[in-house]
Amino acid sequence: MSRRAGSYDESDVRIRPGKGSRPRTKTRPKHDDAETAMVVSVDRGRWGVVLDDDPDRRVVTMRARELGRTPVVVGDRVGVVGDLSGRPDTLARIVRVEERRTVLRRTADDTDPYERIVVANADQLLIVTALADPPPRTGFVERALAAAYAGGLSPVLCLTKSDLADPDEFVSHFADLDLRVVIAGRDDGIGELQEILAHKLTALIGHSGVGKSTLVNRLVPDADRATGIVSGVGKGRHTSTQSVVLALPETADGVRGWVVDTPGIRSFGLAHVTPDEIVDAFDDLRDAIDDCPRGCTHLGPPADPECALDALDGASHRRAMAVRELLQSVSATGPADPEVETASDARETT
Repeated sequence: MSRRAGSYDESDVRIRPGKGSRPRTKTRPKHDDAETAMVVSVDRGRWGVVLDDDPDRRVVTMRARELGRTPVVVGDRVGVVGDLSGRPDTLARIVRVEERRTVLRRTADDTDPYERIVVANADQLLIVTALADPPPRTGFVERALAAAYAGGLSPVLCLTKSDLADPDEFVSHFADLDLRVVIAGRDDGIGELQEILAHKLTALIGHSGVGKSTLVNRLVPDADRATGIVSGVGKGRHTSTQSVVLALPETADGVRGWVVDTPGIRSFGLAHVTPDEIVDAFDDLRDAIDDCPRGCTHLGPPADPECALDALDGASHRRAMAVRELLQSVSATGPADPEVETASDARETT
């Protein structure tokens, strides 16, 4: 039976797949007008960014289709277009991700091939460690140092709960690495730490329960980061559930820094780190290993009897031996080591 022309609607239209009337193009806009911003949070397909020209304005964004599955992480420098007002229910687009200056990475354990980027473009890594309750772990600090050196970050050791133990013995393990150490317990002032953090983007990492969130709340009074207690077996509860960039208060001369509060970490795999990347962090050692034989691991005899680090003297020799000890410790402590808990124990919420 025939139908009148006026009785047809959109449900009667049949379009053959791939035969659309408008051909698709691979040409994408250049977005020359994109504003530069920094990613400050990541949450289920949405990225919070702050604009370079107005760091107090936070804009919610999505990843543009042309970026595909390009990873975008906290600390990334990006180009954004669209509604940049920051008003509720608005959404802009990330159209460009700039090359990263530094990358702090880790793996679940030393055999995991999948690298997790903790933060991009950080200038410093603040390794927060309690002097007691839970007890400090040299293995974790050594692994964090290795990741910082390999990723191009300057490490700083921050010791909390200084009222419970003397820091000298623990600090002595890292004396020859020229590692900067700052004490920031509850009863200690944070003026020195504030000076270290000014002008910089600094990532904070540490085991749960070491007082990292408490420290963040002291540095950023309006951060309101959740704090928890230490469990009876010496392990803290995870109180930070995702990495987030927080703006430090401006100093008297208008200087501002940024800190990245990361979730509590119980394992720090280094499957992605090579010995050369760690040694390269020290100018005098970098030049020396040019004379090492191919494949040298810089661990010294008997594994590497011709390692060029052995020929150094003075302060360079002491630093070389400290770096070698770091390499030996990192290579010897696997996921089952008591100082570096297993990945299965690391119930992280990232």
